[in-house]
Amino acid sequence: MSQQLSDLPYSAEVEIVLLHASPVHRYEGRPADGPLPAVGGESNERIEVRAGLGIVGDRHYARRAHVQASVTVMDAEVLDRVAAELTLTHPLDAAATRRNILLRGVEIDALRGATFSLDSGDGPVELRAHRPANPCAWMDVMLAPGAHRALRGRGGLRCEPVTDGMLRLGPATMRCSVPMVVTGAALPGRPERPGSPPGSSGS
Repeated sequence: MSQQLSDLPYSAEVEIVLLHASPVHRYEGRPADGPLPAVGGESNERIEVRAGLGIVGDRHYARRAHVQASVTVMDAEVLDRVAAELTLTHPLDAAATRRNILLRGVEIDALRGATFSLDSGDGPVELRAHRPANPCAWMDVMLAPGAHRALRGRGGLRCEPVTDGMLRLGPATMRCSVPMVVTGAALPGRPERPGSPPGSSGS
């Protein structure tokens, strides 16, 4: 059955740098005790997304309480900025954030309430951003001391998948219902059709 895609006039080129799916909650109990062991591989070359359910194989998949928060999306460049602010000599471990999708090229935290899609070559996967994915105290242990506070307000968004599809690591096209703020080497957000509203306001 064909899926009805939303009208998403703004477009930007991004890079998907992490696709994370875990069948278990590993950050339980006291952070000082360390995380629970991983069950199978967690970082993937590709993931399958199902509308209203989440990511196949992930701990939040088909959980009614997580319908509007089953997929977390984060701007990977935030981790670069946090590492610089904390004067670290090494990059932060993106997988340790436990976010499902990390990408470069667009400021994700600015898209709360928006609908957007990602197309990495297998067709667009549409998501609706509902609320912030607030960082937890585990970040001070798993990333670096001070990371919990540094990530407040920029820990990504909790999203609801609107369509089925596949996402892969690498270049992708992102379309959105609102103008996007592009970063790094990404192309400016632009309307898809003549007469659409102007594109991104820039970085």
